[in-house]
Amino acid sequence: MLESMTGFGSAESVKDGVHVVAEVRSVNSRFAEISVKLPRQFSSYELDVREQIRSCLQRGKVSAFVQVKLDEERQIPITVNRQKTRALRGLLDVVRKEAGIESPLTLDHLLRFSEIFDSDSTLLEKTDEIWPFVREVLHDAIDGMKKMRFQEGEELAKDFMGRIASINDTLEDIQVLSRNNVSAVRQRLSEKIAVIAGDQIAYSRERLEMELVLMSDKLDITEECTRFASHNKFFIDEMMNSESGSGRKLNFLLQEQLREANTIASKSQNADISQKVVHIKEELEKIREQLQNIE
Repeated sequence: MLESMTGFGSAESVKDGVHVVAEVRSVNSRFAEISVKLPRQFSSYELDVREQIRSCLQRGKVSAFVQVKLDEERQIPITVNRQKTRALRGLLDVVRKEAGIESPLTLDHLLRFSEIFDSDSTLLEKTDEIWPFVREVLHDAIDGMKKMRFQEGEELAKDFMGRIASINDTLEDIQVLSRNNVSAVRQRLSEKIAVIAGDQIAYSRERLEMELVLMSDKLDITEECTRFASHNKFFIDEMMNSESGSGRKLNFLLQEQLREANTIASKSQNADISQKVVHIKEELEKIREQLQNIE
């Protein structure tokens, strides 16, 4: 099935006091362009993230953002560092005496120094332990982005199917016009030659018939219409191919369809057929614009 290059996915989760938020978004690009923004302590895992993203897409400009922080609802254990508290109290007593301050030392004075407390603030530095969890959340975000890309691809496929069906209907109309066109041109030329030659000018009926046959071959667009219909079938088959859906291959088929349309218009020499071809080329142009967003 088709996959668009436009998508967005996000995921977040909390585990063992760690809160992880991951966002992945992608837009159109001729190639696979990946940018990653990780917290400083996880910068060494950037290559891992790039490989994780690259393994599931061929084209698209992808931006990944990961935030890792402590869970705000988690009660972080805080303890008093007794050794530092005693040392700090002694230091403040010395300062008080040297400064000639008679007022006693209070708890408020000690609380001004955060050094007297110990907390589990180093939790986020345990990157080796946290990374598997971070990677899992990132994987969920990537899955969300891929899901959106496939959903948009399905909508584009529906649009393409409708336009291809319209083109096939128009091709059938063109083939009917073509058969009538050849007969009409043969009849007009025969009548003109008969009028011009009349009874006074002798001409070879066999040579005339041969020229009419050659002219009919030049005007015949059956082969082009058949190839065009075949390209349409291959286009739909490629869209339905679960193992491919390549935008590059669809673009190639589109070029072939445009080539056949131009050949039909130039060979037919018929205003009604040319008008039908204009409609076909309009549909192909709309498909071409949408194909720029297909992986």
